[in-house]
Amino acid sequence: MAKAKQVPLVDHLVLGERPHLVANRCRQCGARYFGRRSGCASCFGVDFEQVEVPTKGELETFTIVSMAAPGIPVPFAAGVVDCGGTQVRGNVINTEPDPDHVRLGMKLRLATHVVGVDADGTECIGYGFEPLEAS
Repeated sequence: MAKAKQVPLVDHLVLGERPHLVANRCRQCGARYFGRRSGCASCFGVDFEQVEVPTKGELETFTIVSMAAPGIPVPFAAGVVDCGGTQVRGNVINTEPDPDHVRLGMKLRLATHVVGVDADGTECIGYGFEPLEAS
């Protein structure tokens, strides 16, 4: 059976055998940003290059979300993960969203998941971060 066609939910997610994120790095000061940039907010530089973001990181901050828009399952843990100096916003997935399982400083890795499927069977792929070790 043929594998379903997949498209990333966001431009900075690269799919394939080794899914990863890419950021735009300012060549002048090294600040990293997701999405298109015309200028650097740190140094006002205008020259950027795309760089791969490490797929492993550490949870810097998080919140347990208990109320969301209709159709969004709650609770879930939303956080900021330090991936080798790049701060990445993402949900903590594949673990219970509670303080017994989600902790500051926990080691995480990038994980992809199907967000939805269109009428043609094309899968939209999103990302989150899952624990490196069982909690």
